[in-house]
Amino acid sequence: MEARALEALLEPAVSRLGYELVGVELHGRGRGLVLRLYIDREGGVSLDDCQRVSRQVSGLLDVEDPIPGPYTLEVSSPGLDRPLFKEAHFRRFAGRKVRIRTDVPLEGRRNFRGVLRGVRGGEVIVEVDGTEYALPMERIEQARLVPAL
Repeated sequence: MEARALEALLEPAVSRLGYELVGVELHGRGRGLVLRLYIDREGGVSLDDCQRVSRQVSGLLDVEDPIPGPYTLEVSSPGLDRPLFKEAHFRRFAGRKVRIRTDVPLEGRRNFRGVLRGVRGGEVIVEVDGTEYALPMERIEQARLVPAL
């Protein structure tokens, strides 16, 4: 099962507990498979919040059994280098510095580090060294905020 389908399955349960499901990542293979959920809420997320969501989600995953074989479930806050998954995230954090990696080279590169300018027509606009790049949402493999230090 892919991350988007898992997100659709888990989002209602996480929302009922009062949290936003920021995004879902599924990494690794075989016994090294990791299902990572990022949750948030106003005021931030504590370790107790992560444990609460983990218990709820574990039960749902046991019943639905969407992932064949063993895996590790991790529930975490988005942190300072917050991952961006959805178009709404890219809109919300426009003006902030980001790191974006695409799944294939676009305009000769896969890595973009610059200022997020927003979203236009299904493409994320990022300015890198004075040049704007329009990156199709479906080509973005990973996007994260760059923490302001």
